[in-house]
Amino acid sequence: MRARVLMATLALAVTVGWAGPQEHATSDDTDLRAALRTTSAAGSVHLRAAIPPLANSGGVRPPDCDVKRCVALTYDDGPGLPTPRLLDILAARHAPATFFLVGEMVRLRPDTALRTARAGHEIGVHTWNHSDLTTLSERQIESQLKRTFDIIRRVTGVRSTLMRPPYGATNRLVRRVAGRLGLAEILWDVDTADWRDRNASLVASRAVRRARRDSIILMHDIRPTTVDAAARIIRGLRARGFTLVTVSELLGNPKPGVSYYRTGAQVVIK
Repeated sequence: MRARVLMATLALAVTVGWAGPQEHATSDDTDLRAALRTTSAAGSVHLRAAIPPLANSGGVRPPDCDVKRCVALTYDDGPGLPTPRLLDILAARHAPATFFLVGEMVRLRPDTALRTARAGHEIGVHTWNHSDLTTLSERQIESQLKRTFDIIRRVTGVRSTLMRPPYGATNRLVRRVAGRLGLAEILWDVDTADWRDRNASLVASRAVRRARRDSIILMHDIRPTTVDAAARIIRGLRARGFTLVTVSELLGNPKPGVSYYRTGAQVVIK
């Protein structure tokens, strides 16, 4: 595997309410294939590992993101009422995605959660009730993650290996607990701000225009306007030469307790 350039990142953001995470600016750095930056609870840095076939891939090896210009579409906060329509759009266009599910929403819409898994999309943990994990005790953090892991496994049969902290709010304790539960922490470098701007054209434009090689794009499948934007996003990204993959296909065997995001992104690291 080719060596990747490691760059330092700034760690800045603002804590916000349940309406969704604040928009995080991304730098317009030159396209140097800025490396995926990964930070463990101990602060060590890791590079993307070799990518094994996913469990539900039928043994088919995913695209080689060292060769192709890969990006990952990610959707938080569901399953929501608009999620089935999004699944239809993704299926019609053979587009994989990664869904970070809220435990309470899985309990409310188990059929949609199961359909998401059966469609072959990747499923991660997004806490039980969308709490800011940095405000909780170690025991409470574990409960938020484990309860959600358990209901996802019970409903879909999937053993999640990824988690995303609500609002991107994280710290060493959060990563340590996630690691103990076998979960890698997944942040992002492209925030479409779909939680704030309920405008499908604007959301699609941000996703397509801001994407770079190895981007992780943040969206929310509880927003009808986000689903309205999905077909345009897929078409626009592919027109720019990007290959759509899941987060694990992009990263290659993400390691528990390690935080992954694109360099140049501003995220919450406490």
